[in-house]
Amino acid sequence: MTVSNDLAYAEELDAQDTCAHFRERFLIEDDDLIYMDGNSLGRLPYATVDQSADLVRQQWGSRLIRSWNEGWFTAPERIGAKIASLIGAQADEVIVADSTSVNLFKLVVAALRFQVGRSQIVTDDLNFPSDLYILQGAIDMLDKQHQLQVVPSVDGIDGPVADLRARLDEQTALLTLSHTVFKSGYMYDMAALTSAAHDAGALVLWDLSHSVGAVPVDLNAANVDLAIGCTYKYLNGGPGAPAFLYIRRDLQERLINPLTGWMGQQNLFGFDLKYQPAPGLRRFLTGTPPVVSLSLIEPGVDLLREAGIEQLRAKSLRQSSYLIDLWEAELEPLGFTLKSPREQAYRGSHISLGHAEGLRIDLALINDMHVLPDFRAPDNIRLGITPLYTTYRDIHQTVQRLKHIVVERLYERYPTEAPIVT
Repeated sequence: MTVSNDLAYAEELDAQDTCAHFRERFLIEDDDLIYMDGNSLGRLPYATVDQSADLVRQQWGSRLIRSWNEGWFTAPERIGAKIASLIGAQADEVIVADSTSVNLFKLVVAALRFQVGRSQIVTDDLNFPSDLYILQGAIDMLDKQHQLQVVPSVDGIDGPVADLRARLDEQTALLTLSHTVFKSGYMYDMAALTSAAHDAGALVLWDLSHSVGAVPVDLNAANVDLAIGCTYKYLNGGPGAPAFLYIRRDLQERLINPLTGWMGQQNLFGFDLKYQPAPGLRRFLTGTPPVVSLSLIEPGVDLLREAGIEQLRAKSLRQSSYLIDLWEAELEPLGFTLKSPREQAYRGSHISLGHAEGLRIDLALINDMHVLPDFRAPDNIRLGITPLYTTYRDIHQTVQRLKHIVVERLYERYPTEAPIVT
């Protein structure tokens, strides 16, 4: 790709962008603020503002408890069905419930109990650490009958595909990975690894938190068993919004939810003292859904469905390639390294740049340059490309401001201690 470093070129690309009008659907109060962290927390859609007003004033304020029969009770399935259309699943294979970690715990324990006689869990060291904490806790709860094999990445960027395949054998109960890696943005070939795991008799669980709403996912085509994902990144569901889980239809009534609760009971208003699981995926609900935060997921999902994930992916790839070319021309000579894959087929929708002064550069970018990225130790500055609202101008200006920080040594104003949230 031939790239011009001029701002005029970036603005020309924006003028040609067929997705550009979706930016107007988000609340953007400060036009000078460049937001490059939609891979961590998505922007607020205007439709969500309207939804929240109706939810509080009308549904809760006027309709009161009647709203349970007017959409609240079925929201986990209704919104789950919409998410299913973004990840290549059937409408009855996705439901919204709990947090990403709780959903992962439920599916991991269910899978391990189902895989009688198999004792190994395989993952990699690129997986989100919280996922590994859940795996460790599940092993402890199941009386340490399972072992966790964490396969290392050679370079900290690319998934160790060959080594993962080599670990799959007759003792493997579960292979679980992040489809798009949270630091580097490396994206696994879902179908190929799922097939390899199935050949060994293992179940597969994918974490889609950095994929859903950003890259095309086809769970059914890959014959995926289980998946989980969050809704507050590319789905723009709001901070701490409930997550979703996927179970392939033929497994739903063969797996047992380890956190049985009222909402997963077959006849929840029969108030029987003995638990009987509800049919289908609803058996993997546990407690009463948080209606307010759950409902606010829907407008962001609707926006993605309207835009079309294939169109958004095409823009994302064009923008990430543009960013990589700008890095090569402007930032590599200043000591920045590329810590994301160059090959598009293995790249999600965020780009990581490394620098020896990464933390302090990140702080200068936020406090002096009016750019919001995020930082992941030891040296990763993550730049999230969210094609619903990220512009080419945003990318160009981010690179120029990074350059300015290093050339003028603005980062020297900042301490080496990281704030609580980076």
